[in-house]
Amino acid sequence: MARRGLNAASVTLAAAELADEDGVEALTVTALAARLGVRPPSLYAHVGGTDDLRRRVALLALEELADRAADALAGRSRRDAVVALGHVYRDYAREHPGRWAAARTPLDAATAAASAGPRLAELQRAVLRGYDLTGDDQTHAVRLLGSVFQGFTTLEAAGGFAHSAPDAATSWTHILDSLDRLLRGWAEDPGRTSR
Repeated sequence: MARRGLNAASVTLAAAELADEDGVEALTVTALAARLGVRPPSLYAHVGGTDDLRRRVALLALEELADRAADALAGRSRRDAVVALGHVYRDYAREHPGRWAAARTPLDAATAAASAGPRLAELQRAVLRGYDLTGDDQTHAVRLLGSVFQGFTTLEAAGGFAHSAPDAATSWTHILDSLDRLLRGWAEDPGRTSR
């Protein structure tokens, strides 16, 4: 029997908060039950176990990222859109480190297709429309943006840039400016062919 006040959404949110505070590796049914003041079997009415908890947090993180990106990109194009999207990723990783880590949880094909991941990719494609990139070039550019944003924020969160100057914020600004120049040059190169 489900405990009064608990439902799949509230359990998922509590799991996300636990992941943010203690790390996604610490997210287990037992740890979440202790946080909620219930016995672990009480949670099985709402989730299928630790792997399901982490999957649910991953899906929540993708949804939150897509919502933030949609808000941040409204009315922006080219460099302004690239910068806004980059800040969505970096700010989210800083504010929600456990959710950010969970968002990289592998999802099966059906779950991934039904998640907010495709919406997030479509928002990235919208950014690239300002650069007149189409077809394979657009796909390559989506992968470039995702790799740069996720790579930088993951390394920064792990303390990878704390040991040297200039500071990470200066590098971040330089990277965003470089992405804009690269995308402008990519779109404007008349001799370039899509591969």
